Amino acid sequence: MKPATFRRLINLWPPYLLNSIRVLSIADDWQAARVALYLRPWNRNIMRTQFGGNLFAMIDPIPMLLAMQQLGDRYHVWDRSAEVDFIAPGRSHVFASVDMPASAIEEIRAAAAGGEKVLRWFDIDIQHADGRPVAQIRKQLYVRLKSQHRAPSTAAAPT
Repeated sequence: MKPATFRRLINLWPPYLLNSIRVLSIADDWQAARVALYLRPWNRNIMRTQFGGNLFAMIDPIPMLLAMQQLGDRYHVWDRSAEVDFIAPGRSHVFASVDMPASAIEEIRAAAAGGEKVLRWFDIDIQHADGRPVAQIRKQLYVRLKSQHRAPSTAAAPT
């Protein structure tokens, strides 16, 4: 699927559509995405700022999806863990750039080549339009080469 088509479809996904989350762009090579969370009356918290769950939701699927597209269907890619550090209230629309550079993908491929699981952290900053920080999200991905693509084991079979 082309990134532009995927962007249009994910923007219709109910958790994004109903919470005013929009994927603004996805690079043609799947190495980066830009996401926005628009502050609306229906997605504010009791303090009238961005709801923390939406700050996390705007990022949640993006690193995994970028990695999946770059790695291809020979690999299992799953979200493994996440951490959120709320830095300041989101008092307006907020934005995040998610980077999944080819160098990180090559490191993952090399580490997973023997069939081992690979756990890799990615840091994503959420900011106001003027660059003031709102939150930092850390996402850990689990990647493993699918069994049918692994080299046969060289261990001797039990007799």
